[in-house]
Amino acid sequence: MSDRPFKLFAFDVQAPAHLTAGSWRNEGDLGHRYTDLGYWTGLARLLEDARFDGIFFADTVGYHDVHAGSPDAALRDAAQFPINDPSLLVSGMAAATEHLGFGVTCSLTYEQPYSLARKFSTLDHLTGGRVGWNVVTSYSDSAARNLGLGTQLPHDRRYDLAEEYLEVCYRLWEYSWQDDAVLRDRDGGRYLDPARIHPIDHSGTYFQVPGFHLCEPSPQRTPVLFQAGASARGTAFAGSHAEAIFINTMTPELSRRAVDRARLAAAEAGRDPRDVQVLALMTVVVAPTDAEAQEKYEAHLRSVSYEGALARFAGWTGVDLSGCDPDLPLRHVETEGVRSIVDMFSRADPTRTWTPRQIASYLGVGGTGATVVGSPSTVAAELRRWRDVADVDGFNLSYAAKPAGWTEFIELALPELRRQGLAREDYDRDARTLRERLTGGGRLTPPGHPATAVRALRPDLLPPVGALV
Repeated sequence: MSDRPFKLFAFDVQAPAHLTAGSWRNEGDLGHRYTDLGYWTGLARLLEDARFDGIFFADTVGYHDVHAGSPDAALRDAAQFPINDPSLLVSGMAAATEHLGFGVTCSLTYEQPYSLARKFSTLDHLTGGRVGWNVVTSYSDSAARNLGLGTQLPHDRRYDLAEEYLEVCYRLWEYSWQDDAVLRDRDGGRYLDPARIHPIDHSGTYFQVPGFHLCEPSPQRTPVLFQAGASARGTAFAGSHAEAIFINTMTPELSRRAVDRARLAAAEAGRDPRDVQVLALMTVVVAPTDAEAQEKYEAHLRSVSYEGALARFAGWTGVDLSGCDPDLPLRHVETEGVRSIVDMFSRADPTRTWTPRQIASYLGVGGTGATVVGSPSTVAAELRRWRDVADVDGFNLSYAAKPAGWTEFIELALPELRRQGLAREDYDRDARTLRERLTGGGRLTPPGHPATAVRALRPDLLPPVGALV
């Protein structure tokens, strides 16, 4: 268990609303300003002034159309739609800040590794090494239909593709360019030394990439890698590659199982388990007193859209509850998908009989993660309990209304967290990159990471001939 301060990320999407169904209906919610760069740069400064580690952008290139076989309920509630590309925000937000990190979700299913490697190298340059990539394989059939696949690739095949995809990216980021390839030799007329830039000659099952990377080495070379896969295959993939793993379970006890699985997967991949930071999805509703916080939470619940919550739920899980009686206990519904959902919710709270309406109410504020409601001291105690029980390294903070959810956390809860040593007072000014700040190590991937193994193959890093004889 770590005694270090929590890592703190704001969790959002470039859309009017994210996880909280009906958040846009809250008075003062600014989700409608998602197209306004000034809103985002102001948020970046707010988070940096509060010494957050970063902002993490979810993303999807599809839309929720499983509920009732239609996207209508999702569209009415702005359920992660309309949605813009978050990667295009990052350089603007970075220009307004000095230390804040940026995690960007990008699906490897719909972009070639050669172009994605260029995108993240560019962002790493423009942010001074403050960018990370949330590696996802996508879950949306609507995305597959509209981006040329017709249907999703099978689950395990998506991860086979992902393994090769990252191998290509590592070779582009870590192997293709030597550190001293950029000469800028005016007298000799050589900006680059061609002998120090190497083609990667990749010929695989899914990708053919013979040439060299388009970008010179960026501060981190490989961006910080985030992952959130919860399946057995996804956990193994994260154990091999992820430097930070996001989990979204309802209780610290359930989270502990996810944390232990993540660290075990890293160890089985030959890595130091503590090289993986685990961050839990959390929504905090805080007020000066517990009673005021509960009143605020209940006001948010009154804004929750039942159909909007279930539209999100159906999109995430593939389980359509639209034909179910809202108040009929789900144990009476005999489908495999519904039974799996009942099992999930029953493990979280076995004392409750779950109905579709109760599930929508639970998910309606903050989605599938936990929600903490209370005074600053109550919030601090509960976050400490999550650290002690779940062994998490920090939190990915969602909101009931934005940016008020983060503003209230910063104004009310953060001073108490700092008083108890649970949140940092200031940035480590020597840690310039996201990787340094997040892991406490250097700006490049550490020993044991597969990107590091690829970097070691570079000609300039190989030992001299005969040195090992």
